[in-house]
Amino acid sequence: MSSRHTAAARRAAALRPSLLSLAALAALLPNAPVQAQEAGTAEAGKLTTITVTAERREENALEVPMAITTLRGEALDTLNSSGEDLRMLSGRVPSLNIESSFGRAFPRFYIRGYGNTDFRLNASQPVSLILDDIVQENPILKGFPIFDSEGVEVLAGPQGTLFGRNTPAGVVKFDSVKPQKTFGGYASLGYGSYGTTNLEGAVNLPIDAQWQSRISVQSQHRDNWVTNEAPVPQQTHKLEGYDDNAVRAQLLYGAGTDFSALFNVHARNLDGSARLFRANIIQPGTNDLVDDFDIKKVYLDGKNEQKLSSTGASAHLTWAFDGYKLHSITGFEKVHSYSRGDVDGGYGASYAPSMGPGTIPFSSETADGLRAHQQWTQELRAESTAAGPLSWQGGLYFFHEKYDMDAYSYDSVFAGGAQTGLSTTTQSNNSWAAFGSVNYAVAPDVKLRAGLRYTHDWKKLSTDPGDVAVDDSAGLSDTVSGHKVTGDLAATWSVSKDTNLYARVATGYRGASILPASAFNPLSDAAPETNTSYEAGVKSELFDRRARITADVFHYDVKNQQLTAVGGATNSTLLLSAKKSMGQGFEMTLDAYLSDNLLLNLNGSVNTTKIKDKSLVVAGCAMCTVTDPAGTVSGTYHIDGNPLPQAPKYVANANLRYSIPMADGSEVYLYTDWTYRSKVNFFLYEATEFTGKALTQGGLRLGYIWGDGKYELAAFSRNITNKVVVNGAIDFNNLTGFVNEPRTFGAQFKAIF
Repeated sequence: MSSRHTAAARRAAALRPSLLSLAALAALLPNAPVQAQEAGTAEAGKLTTITVTAERREENALEVPMAITTLRGEALDTLNSSGEDLRMLSGRVPSLNIESSFGRAFPRFYIRGYGNTDFRLNASQPVSLILDDIVQENPILKGFPIFDSEGVEVLAGPQGTLFGRNTPAGVVKFDSVKPQKTFGGYASLGYGSYGTTNLEGAVNLPIDAQWQSRISVQSQHRDNWVTNEAPVPQQTHKLEGYDDNAVRAQLLYGAGTDFSALFNVHARNLDGSARLFRANIIQPGTNDLVDDFDIKKVYLDGKNEQKLSSTGASAHLTWAFDGYKLHSITGFEKVHSYSRGDVDGGYGASYAPSMGPGTIPFSSETADGLRAHQQWTQELRAESTAAGPLSWQGGLYFFHEKYDMDAYSYDSVFAGGAQTGLSTTTQSNNSWAAFGSVNYAVAPDVKLRAGLRYTHDWKKLSTDPGDVAVDDSAGLSDTVSGHKVTGDLAATWSVSKDTNLYARVATGYRGASILPASAFNPLSDAAPETNTSYEAGVKSELFDRRARITADVFHYDVKNQQLTAVGGATNSTLLLSAKKSMGQGFEMTLDAYLSDNLLLNLNGSVNTTKIKDKSLVVAGCAMCTVTDPAGTVSGTYHIDGNPLPQAPKYVANANLRYSIPMADGSEVYLYTDWTYRSKVNFFLYEATEFTGKALTQGGLRLGYIWGDGKYELAAFSRNITNKVVVNGAIDFNNLTGFVNEPRTFGAQFKAIF
């Protein structure tokens, strides 16, 4: 037997006990505890069917052989009403973590611990974000706000067969509410702590029998509530506020006819603070905040600002024929951004240390800008619609992206924040793919699914150093390319009309990446990475739809995983490839009506990740306690056996909604939601100071609904325990970190018309 087959046999043997456990769970389900996910239901005390488009067509989530978690309705509205950005979704579904060192502009997604901590504007991520059928490839595009949304779907594991780009870890998918044939809409206004306002609304405007339109808007504002206490003339005195506005207009023709066309135009404008870095806020030898930490104060000698504008458009054309449909999906995205911050997090490089927030070895004030960006995508897809045991779909996908990245440096100390350097990097990326999948019911209770995708990816990067002394020892330009066949195979067994068991094997692919040359590192590239994932699970509805449970076990192996070693004592940024990394674990979602008026949702995951490369070493931090074995070169450390960064072992979420119906048909309700994330490593190496503490956060909402459900008034609080911890860090200079948001309060009024 070959080594490949031997390894596969070992994995199958490892999964076999888990499969038996899931089968046993399915048999015992009628006596299991229960829980629920959505608040709305057509029948009191019963869960509505969850319809998803994970396979690019509408299906009952219980029948799709993969781990899918949805977030919609009141749960999504509750999170959105307080003015938070996409990071609010972190921990709300199993195995999902979202973080950012850019604030609202640049979310980084991790599913099952698999993601990318790279902060560069040309970084690629193994989690793909799909907005209204269009991939948002650049990390700045991924931060587009959620509003007027049908819901969020999180698809765990490789999704390369049917989705456009870079999906070896999974997909986060948003779908906007489509235009309807009748007039209507909603308006929502929230106000809370720190002068936070959240205005959201949509109006449906039918034109005639064939044409409908819908306009949706969101406007979020927060006052500057953090004071810069540094006695430096060029300081920004007030920080952490923002104005974030977005709009979307849709035009639909021929809904329900043989030809339909959906046009989408959207835009966003963000003006506010970049991420606030805070020098020396971590107690040496611990991961605790210093005793005198005050979240409302910083000490910076540099400026802090962030501006972003984006526009996009798409056209989804559908032709219906006898037994099949044809789809053409064309998308265009354009984004411009500029983010400037005092990266060292303090002042004092030219002052006495007692004047600033501890020792600052040297000053660092930089900015990154993205301009001349454009992304074009085109998908041509055919799918079967005829009844019968066989269904299929297949097509072609084309991707083009080009942009310029500007890297600025400033002199905070001696030149009043004057610009001292500017270099520009241009990157082009072309990719195309052919894909197809087949579903076949081999028996009434057994269904098989199989898919293949061929991907070809090409990137070219070149840097103009301008007036910056960059490390050009490896050149200033590079071209990389690669191609790969990936696929998936899945089976579903209907144990009963309410319970399905499934198993899935899938592979994923992420194209090669290039790291541009800078003052601290030479140009480098990393080969494409591939992922092989094994998953088995159970999905069931219980007690006449009063409860629903899904559970799965998984294992994945990543080959040549692209990792970014950021900072360290040398302040370098290096693009690395780990020979292998792995993850495995268990996920569960449990939904139930405990009574007709009490709705419970629980979900969680256990996930173990590990880097497996005995030769891989990285530079460690200058002022922290590294716990990894030292390398042969001073200041370097072996990371073999370390967990992947930003990969919590445990994630859990619990929501509880209690409703009190009133005699006049109105309703009073109490809703609380809690999320837990265990500790995480911020970097590839392990260090006491740069290990994020476990974090539990809760929300509370008290509301009143009247007028046949058309009006709602609610009071809410987020992070009600006011738990504040370091949730990210900068490691090249001192013990600089950034923190999560504090407790907020607010009220919301919503009207449906």
